[in-house]
Amino acid sequence: MASARKTLFTGSITFVAGLALWLFGLDEEIFIFTPSKIGVILMVVGGLEFMYGIYKSVRGDDEAY
Repeated sequence: MASARKTLFTGSITFVAGLALWLFGLDEEIFIFTPSKIGVILMVVGGLEFMYGIYKSVRGDDEAY
């Protein structure tokens, strides 16, 4: 299992990437998708992953199984 610190890091990076897509992709439209909608999805996933990392750090689930 991934450590809590790694989960916090990847969650925050995913959130920031989604935020960048949402902020700078509002006027763009690519053939299949719009970057702003993908950015919102990435922000939700990144936020959930970040909260899971907080949960893991509080609970202390850094042991390998």
